[in-house]
Amino acid sequence: MTTPTQLILASASPRRKHLLEQIGYKFEVIPSHMDEPPYAGHDPAQYAENLATLKAAEISAQYPDALVIGADTIVVIGEEVLGKPTSDASAYEMLSKLSGRSHTVITAYSLQLKASSIKEVHHVLTQVHFKPLHKAEIDFYINSRAPFDKAGAYGIQDYSSIFVDRIEGCFYNVVGLPLSDFNEYLKKLLDHHSLTLA
Repeated sequence: MTTPTQLILASASPRRKHLLEQIGYKFEVIPSHMDEPPYAGHDPAQYAENLATLKAAEISAQYPDALVIGADTIVVIGEEVLGKPTSDASAYEMLSKLSGRSHTVITAYSLQLKASSIKEVHHVLTQVHFKPLHKAEIDFYINSRAPFDKAGAYGIQDYSSIFVDRIEGCFYNVVGLPLSDFNEYLKKLLDHHSLTLA
């Protein structure tokens, strides 16, 4: 009988932690602290996958017998990738760009188990459309300080939910982890490698 494998979430995101708990997984949170390379202007989905892979690899190297989840969420509008805002002005600029337009949210997740040479990565896309935003709404949201740990300067699960008039795709992907897709992918990986989780 195989020894159950520990599951580690290599992310400090309270949203990802909550989402994994929501679907019943038991895991430890050990955040990656790697410096994220800037977007070089090629393929946004590949960029998100690279970041998720690097985050998982950092923690997997330290815990080779654990199954590590690395994840990254980015917001893409036109040819531009929006990261996390660094100031009130940058948050205002991002939200103004999103106002009245559609954008793409990409969440990539990597599953790595170094001792078994498992290194998988996958991504999911969701289209999000914002209504035209009023300056007062943007200012109120920025003053709440909520935008500053979120790609694209918003979190669909908080006050900024009033900015969104429709989405196409997985809601939870925009929050930070596409639950249905992730759950299916993880179960197939566990079955394929005859693994059980602790």
